[in-house]
Amino acid sequence: MSQGGIDYQAVFLALPGMVALLTPDLVYADANEDFVGNSGRSREELIGRYLFDVFPDNPNDRTATGVRNLEASLRRVLATGERDTMALQRYDVQSSQRPGEWEERYWSPINAPILDAEGHVVLLVHRVEDVTELIHARGRAAAGGRSQVMEAELYTRSRELQDVNERLRLAHAREREIALALQEAMLPVPHLADHHQAAVRYRPAVGALNVCGDWYDLVELPGDRMAVAVGDVVGHGLAAACVMGQLRSALSAASRVAAGPAQALDVLGLYARAVDGAESTTAASVHIDWTSHTLAYSSAGHLPPALARADGTVVFLDQATDPPLGARPEHVPRPQAGHAFTSGDTLVLYTDGLIERRHEDIGTGLDRLARSLAAHRTLPPDHIADALLLDLLPTPGATDDTALVVLRL
Repeated sequence: MSQGGIDYQAVFLALPGMVALLTPDLVYADANEDFVGNSGRSREELIGRYLFDVFPDNPNDRTATGVRNLEASLRRVLATGERDTMALQRYDVQSSQRPGEWEERYWSPINAPILDAEGHVVLLVHRVEDVTELIHARGRAAAGGRSQVMEAELYTRSRELQDVNERLRLAHAREREIALALQEAMLPVPHLADHHQAAVRYRPAVGALNVCGDWYDLVELPGDRMAVAVGDVVGHGLAAACVMGQLRSALSAASRVAAGPAQALDVLGLYARAVDGAESTTAASVHIDWTSHTLAYSSAGHLPPALARADGTVVFLDQATDPPLGARPEHVPRPQAGHAFTSGDTLVLYTDGLIERRHEDIGTGLDRLARSLAAHRTLPPDHIADALLLDLLPTPGATDDTALVVLRL
């Protein structure tokens, strides 16, 4: 124990089993004592060096696939942020005592990510178990040519498992493509009257299956009025995108006939009870009246819309917030509040991917949005939207979808 608590460096070094830490560039950052001892490489030969410079494929084996398979697994972890358990691998290692001689080795590897506060992969945990002796012992126990048969079966099973993993990866990638296409088809650029200036943006999350159910909608209403809404369906992938399409269409229709945003969300909440996967969806709706220069708004568990005034102040419309759709056992009418605006003010609606970060208070994200919006408030809506995404989204990409509407009032 160190003075501040557990000495995790000592714990890491003493871990039973071979464990190494790799950077996203696949360079050794650290290795525990078992890894150093059993790999036949000193710490100086490992730390700071590229993984496959230390352990290349056996050049004498034209069928060697260790480097290709291990690199594919590590790249999957970097792309998805998810653990990857590999099939049994034959990965020969050059003898440290006899350069040029290669030792037949079998390994069982597991690769896992270490994420930072924003969900980015900053290190890879590479854990391997040397099962060479087990394979050889089974071979010695077999009679006659059975050892060769067993080795062939093990090799065949390993390749089959690798093929299954590759097919799953391709299927996941295809699902993402379909979900993105569906989402984009349901989120077209709105066609508004010439005197209305608006910009919309949708940014999918990074990763193979992280397409979510975020949406936006702008509806022209009679009497120089407009309904603007954003929403976020719980879940990921194609199912969430399908639910999103149903709820977006329902709210768009309800907004055209409802007396105000609260009534539109009431209708949406009743409809959501009949849609599988719609539970806990959040949504915010704002009705704009240019004749009276007023905003009427209501929120079903969603983050508050932001109103940027010409003097640089930013007001969050947070006085009519209610639980998400389906959160109450019985239907209760939703609250509604109003706020005045001045010509030239800017209204921004968004989903949580824009501001929420892991291990960070939501107020920090709202403050960050307010500062960026105040700084760019005089720009056209298209430029404001791009500036907000540039200022607020993490550089490698967010781990959640982002829908954004910027409207000049």
